[in-house]
Amino acid sequence: MLDLNAFRGRKLNCAGIGEVLYDVFDDGPRIGGAPANFAYHCRMQGLNAMAISGVGDDDLGHLARKLFDEKQLPYYLETVARPTGQVRVSLDESGVPTYTFLMDTAYDNMEADEKLLNIARKTQVCCFGSLAQRSAKSAAAILAFLKAMPEELRLRVYDVNLRRDYFSREVVESSLSECEIFKCNDEELPVLMKLLEVKGQDERDFNAYLRSRGVYGFIYTCGADSSTVFLNDEVSHLKTPKVKAVSTVGAGDSFTATVITSLLKGYPLIKAHSLANTVAAYVCTVDGAMPEYPEALKAQL
Repeated sequence: MLDLNAFRGRKLNCAGIGEVLYDVFDDGPRIGGAPANFAYHCRMQGLNAMAISGVGDDDLGHLARKLFDEKQLPYYLETVARPTGQVRVSLDESGVPTYTFLMDTAYDNMEADEKLLNIARKTQVCCFGSLAQRSAKSAAAILAFLKAMPEELRLRVYDVNLRRDYFSREVVESSLSECEIFKCNDEELPVLMKLLEVKGQDERDFNAYLRSRGVYGFIYTCGADSSTVFLNDEVSHLKTPKVKAVSTVGAGDSFTATVITSLLKGYPLIKAHSLANTVAAYVCTVDGAMPEYPEALKAQL
């Protein structure tokens, strides 16, 4: 079982490791990347959080540091001799994005140097995904980071974030072996069940599979419909709040960050889940994955 009591009342260091990239819309680029988004929202909710990735020695790489400084989000951004990551984002009439990714970028070429591993040894909470593991080099760096985290007190969140064909069974399997909490959405679930040859039809069957692997936390989102969070023997199922969405980019990352941060604060599962709904709904109503929180939202958290 997953025991979160040891985390409560302690000063925790949190990281989002993987891609830092720019979501390039028709009206210009916006900083993003799921792990960085996660770190930002953890930071906004009181954790000592940082973004870890690689950026190029280019205008977008320099801008990333400037923007993170402005957002007061600490970072470790290795300068790599590759371009800073970019993804072209197109939104449909409901604000739902589709993505086209630049290949062989800085975040595809991270290294597990001693500085990175020293950060890992002082990190208790980390979120990572699959996209930055599309290259063997960055995959090795991410897994080395996860293994170097303090074994006696660590919470590793694998937000699978399947994009195009930038994943494999090997990556998913190795990542599941290095996480305590798993997150996916309703579009990813059938892909994962087929990929991993999981018997069953729905999230409950997949939760049983995760438990058989020693993963006792499962965050499952179904977009504008609902979400379910499994934690040990508890289950929370809530409908998604109805809002007029401007963009859903980053909403899932804010949801995951809020569930994790709230649980670490000692909130009951249902409250953590409800707060995650509230934060994600707000992110859907604004432009950009790392918005400032209004005072009314801060008060709820």
